[in-house]
Amino acid sequence: MPELENDHIVATTDEARSGVTGHHVRIVLAAGTLGVAVLFAVLMIHYLA
Repeated sequence: MPELENDHIVATTDEARSGVTGHHVRIVLAAGTLGVAVLFAVLMIHYLA
């Protein structure tokens, strides 16, 4: 729970972003982005070649 200190609201990092980062989110994001880039490249080569 955020606390009030010297007229300022103080919250931890997890409280401020309303969650935790983890669960390999960055890996899934990178793999998905790379997969879409490869798919677009294959489609472009297939249709433009």
